Amino acid sequence: MTTSTTEPTAPGSAARARASVRGSRPVTLIAMCLGAMITFLQITATVSALTTIQRDLRVDPTTLIWIPSAYTLVVASVVLSAATLGNRYGRKRMFGAGVSAMIVGGVVVASAPTVGWVIAGQLVAGLGGALILPNSLAILGATFTDPHRRTEVITAWSAASGIGLAVGPLIAGTLLRHYQWHSVYLSTVVLGVATLVIAAIGVTESRPSAARLDVPGLLLGTIAIAAAVYAMIQGGRDGYTSPVMTAAWVVSALALVGFVLVELRATAPMLDVRLFRSASFSAVMVVAAVSLFGFTGVAILLVLFHERAQALSPLDTGWRMLVLFGTYVLVAFGAGRVIRRTGFKAPLTLGLVLGAVASFALAAQGPTASFGHRWPLFALFGAAGALVVAPATAAALASVAPAQAGMASGAVNAARQVGSVLGSSLLGTLLTTTMVTDLPDRLAAHQVGEPMRDAVRAAVATGATGDQPLPDPVRAALAEALTAGVQAGLRVNGVVFLVTAVLALTLVRNRPHQH
Repeated sequence: MTTSTTEPTAPGSAARARASVRGSRPVTLIAMCLGAMITFLQITATVSALTTIQRDLRVDPTTLIWIPSAYTLVVASVVLSAATLGNRYGRKRMFGAGVSAMIVGGVVVASAPTVGWVIAGQLVAGLGGALILPNSLAILGATFTDPHRRTEVITAWSAASGIGLAVGPLIAGTLLRHYQWHSVYLSTVVLGVATLVIAAIGVTESRPSAARLDVPGLLLGTIAIAAAVYAMIQGGRDGYTSPVMTAAWVVSALALVGFVLVELRATAPMLDVRLFRSASFSAVMVVAAVSLFGFTGVAILLVLFHERAQALSPLDTGWRMLVLFGTYVLVAFGAGRVIRRTGFKAPLTLGLVLGAVASFALAAQGPTASFGHRWPLFALFGAAGALVVAPATAAALASVAPAQAGMASGAVNAARQVGSVLGSSLLGTLLTTTMVTDLPDRLAAHQVGEPMRDAVRAAVATGATGDQPLPDPVRAALAEALTAGVQAGLRVNGVVFLVTAVLALTLVRNRPHQH
């Protein structure tokens, strides 16, 4: 996409040449990595601030799930359409619009007086994340066209997302120690402004075609994903077979059928569904979804475990989570070279198996387990995630021609974000329901009186636990009940990873497809 030569011919050619020189591959990589970092920093910074937000705004547990899920709901729903908008109107332009939306969302949350405004700001930020992810990936795919070099660049992009995951808890913990929780979201604003400046300086516009916008496909695809994701999240509160949730599932299914029919007939489809005839491409989509299902879901479980079961501060929790995220970043940086030697199949399968082992081992530990016994498992899970997340993304782009990079990036990011929503909502819901179910027996085992039991159950159900210190038996019962919920989520994740490992081993194409 960039070149170092110019030809002083016609004014239009000279202008294009100057724009080409103005673009820089290293600066483009930096800007795109910063964009990816912001989108994931938003996730872990929010998770780290959840306990403080819940206490300050008196948020009940089921509503609390919507604070991180509102962000991922919009990202998952719009990310596929965002790739199409980038193809039509310019990837750099849509990337800039996404960063701007992240900044606006951060400002809204930072000034939010109620949980409603927090969720509204998260929705706006989610729109930004949806625009950033596929367009940043597509810009890199179009800029670095050599398959092996592109794989290394994409693993660096994935590692940058891990940096965002890693620094989110540290930034949140540091700010929460000195300021109110609103300050956590100002980090998005600062990084967003820096990203806009760097992108304006060194990134050239990338637009593969000026084809007609696939409006029916865009609307149907968005509705199908949004309805399904809403049912996944809200179903934990209202029941997955309640009338409203059933209606959401039906709407999602009908929209999906309509989307497939429209895309098969479209001359310039938003997503060429024929790509899914490839067993390898379909398997990569599943692996991409599962990678974020586990990575996001387990991160949320571990943060809640440390802050609530072990009563650690957000900053202390952030330092512990740095072992997981830091290992992810280090391994992700080397994953590109590994893929070049082994292909995609080995790292994907190995990463999923190691992730399952770490999940089951963590699930075997109780609420009083010391970090000295836990940190090797954190590192193992981080390394496992790096062997899955980055290679899955690279495998998706390697499965298509360079002209379809935007389409593939939109598809793989949609799969990743749906997986992220599933991880945060389903594992979060499993934690909540297991804790509420297990709590009465835990309170009785610690000989807590009946009046106190009723008060504790009511406080947990409404989120109004307050700031007053709790009696030791109550605190121990709450820690054990929450740990039971965390253990249930970790076991489910372990099973999902093992099943997906079999899929990766048998179906994923090992080397980039030659076009």
